[in-house]
Amino acid sequence: MDKILFIVPPHISFDDFISPSFNVKTIQKKGRNYGSSFTDMPLGVLAMSAYVKKHTDAETRLVDFSIEINKLEDFDFNSFGDFFSSVLSTPRWVEYAPSIIAISALFTPSYRSVLDIAKCCRDIFPNSIIVAGGGVPTNLYKEIFRDSVCFDAFCYGEGEKPLLGLVKADDKLRYLEENPSWITRTKVEIGQSFQHEVIEDLDEIPFFDYGICELDDYGLNPAISAYASIDDKKHNFHVMTSRGCTHHCCFCSSHTVHGRRMRYYSIDRVRDDFKRLRDHLGAKTIVFQDDHFVADKQRAFKIIEIVKGLQITAVFQNGLALYALDRKMLEALKSAGLNQIVLAVESGSNRVLKEIMHKPLNLSIVKRVADDCRELGIYTNVNILLGLPGETKQDIEDTRSFLKTINANWFIILCATPLVGSEMLDICLKKNYLKGSYIDCDYKKTVVETEDFTAEYIKEMAYILNLELNFVENSDFRLGNYKMALKGFENAIRAKNDHAIAYYCGAKCYKELGNLDKALQYMNTAKIAAEEPFWRKYVDMFKIPI
Repeated sequence: MDKILFIVPPHISFDDFISPSFNVKTIQKKGRNYGSSFTDMPLGVLAMSAYVKKHTDAETRLVDFSIEINKLEDFDFNSFGDFFSSVLSTPRWVEYAPSIIAISALFTPSYRSVLDIAKCCRDIFPNSIIVAGGGVPTNLYKEIFRDSVCFDAFCYGEGEKPLLGLVKADDKLRYLEENPSWITRTKVEIGQSFQHEVIEDLDEIPFFDYGICELDDYGLNPAISAYASIDDKKHNFHVMTSRGCTHHCCFCSSHTVHGRRMRYYSIDRVRDDFKRLRDHLGAKTIVFQDDHFVADKQRAFKIIEIVKGLQITAVFQNGLALYALDRKMLEALKSAGLNQIVLAVESGSNRVLKEIMHKPLNLSIVKRVADDCRELGIYTNVNILLGLPGETKQDIEDTRSFLKTINANWFIILCATPLVGSEMLDICLKKNYLKGSYIDCDYKKTVVETEDFTAEYIKEMAYILNLELNFVENSDFRLGNYKMALKGFENAIRAKNDHAIAYYCGAKCYKELGNLDKALQYMNTAKIAAEEPFWRKYVDMFKIPI
């Protein structure tokens, strides 16, 4: 019987964890700030585990290092490698003695950790087959083979069928060499091409194997904790009801793993899964991770009715295509308990949307969607990307002006990141726009410089727009919704506990709400924080009277 150990690396580089930038969320351990790593449930791993168990007697277990880091009261390691080794060398895992170690990595901030984990595993489990899959190995297999001698193979695209074949194989190393969905060093050296091996009918995948997760630990997820409209931050379960996306947005690379053609779980299957999550695992919130949930609007309506009937809450962490959010859809979402939604606007410039991003969105509908959401009581987060190749400073000013007209509750201003497998990265490489490594890159770090802007300019403008839209000109405060505005400000304080402007804005809210003692406390804290040069710069920029 095979024993599979799935490992998920932290979604943050060691340097960004130890020395977080000024513009990122942080967590505290014994009074020291560290970078925060998202802890989404690893759905690909849960699907593979369920699929392999359906067809074999294999045993599976999971180490999610984002969870492991969040649980630590202190971090006294000199590197992630030391930390990984300390966990994997414990009797729990040594005695488990996995025959297959499968590392799952979606995005490049995990790149160095993938290498470190493989080295630890090769030292601790010398007889194990070590493989990896996800967006990073699918797109960076040549680089990983260059930087590591510890891997036996990488999975090309989705992993259920390739992993099952590996488990069933008598001669596993031979199977890796013969199956076209597995990338080996020999195949790369001879220039062999690779093939996706996907499951067409997603109902073939059993109910996700949530049992290999330590479920309570995922309540620490910073993504969910930042949702101002959700009071119960625990009892949330991530799901995917489809795979694929038909769009061709230049900044996205999900198609390299899942393809562009839509595949769906059946409605009956979705209903059964959600009911099982509620009745057997205590789910109160379903966090949808579909890349394009509203690709089929009628199907989306049916799933919303399921959520409504089960009296659970829906969260769409990846955002929903705005063109599908007519009043009928929004009313349906609200009736199903949806209190918060991400509006994937991405840019306030029609030119950027059409000519650069290739995103099917006309800005004329954004204000209507935001106003409808506010009227219906749906909290709106607006996603914005700055710094794509081809974007100009004037485009950014156009975006800035446009967003000031939108009555959204909160704006998430991100720096465009050249993801491996994306058209954006291809353009940056072709035009020599990269002024730093795209390895380890995330949406707060900038490495793109063009004829129109520097990387530092984009990073600074992203932070200025964040302060301007979310604090100085906060829509909730301007419209008199002081309690909701305060939730946003206090979320910011939890993420950055010296946030002078958040304290100032919070003080104004408490004053309007009649809590003068708390208003005075926050104002005094704001004044102390504003003495720091970092905050004084922005306080003066926006002429804030503290």
